[in-house]
Amino acid sequence: MGCSTCGSRGVLRELPHFQIGGAYGGVQDWCSSPWMRLGGCAAVTACDSCVYFSKIMGLEGLCPRDAAEDRSGYVRFTEIMEPYLRPRWSGVDRLDIYVDGFAGYLHDAGEDRISMTCWPGEMGLAETERAIRGRIDEGWLIPCLTLRHDHPSMEDFVWHWYIVNGYGEHSGRFMVKMVSYGEWKWMDLSVMWDTGHERKGGLVLYSMR
Repeated sequence: MGCSTCGSRGVLRELPHFQIGGAYGGVQDWCSSPWMRLGGCAAVTACDSCVYFSKIMGLEGLCPRDAAEDRSGYVRFTEIMEPYLRPRWSGVDRLDIYVDGFAGYLHDAGEDRISMTCWPGEMGLAETERAIRGRIDEGWLIPCLTLRHDHPSMEDFVWHWYIVNGYGEHSGRFMVKMVSYGEWKWMDLSVMWDTGHERKGGLVLYSMR
């Protein structure tokens, strides 16, 4: 990942992100416990969101100061987040589990202004494109959950939480910038959204109350 582009033509909108060493955001494999390395993607997505809220949006107090500065600081932050979005046998496999867990963390951190709306994977492609445009145009990154998926280009994102923090138009396709594993990858939204399975994940849409 991290090498594809939308090209120079058409609309391109990318939010800023933080880097730790050569990693684009946090990396699940850094986590200190085997359970987190195996199933901590929801907690890592929440940690990345908090670092973004703090570093980019100026919402202070949501993460330790060193969470965006070095690997050890980030790992300590994942340990703080773990009880709120703990790994489990089935994974954090529903949008509401993420929302409830992360809302608990935000409340305990003294931040009750951020609201979260579940956008289920059953929503139509056109409406989903508009939702992504709207959130990113307003400066909000978007947590995304993919469960099973039939397309080989999505194999690294099966049963996985990750972030969408950009969109672009290329050759008539609406592309989204997917962030995980400390890297990024551009993907056709129509491919990402059409999993080929009845049970789907979806998006979590952040906003300010």
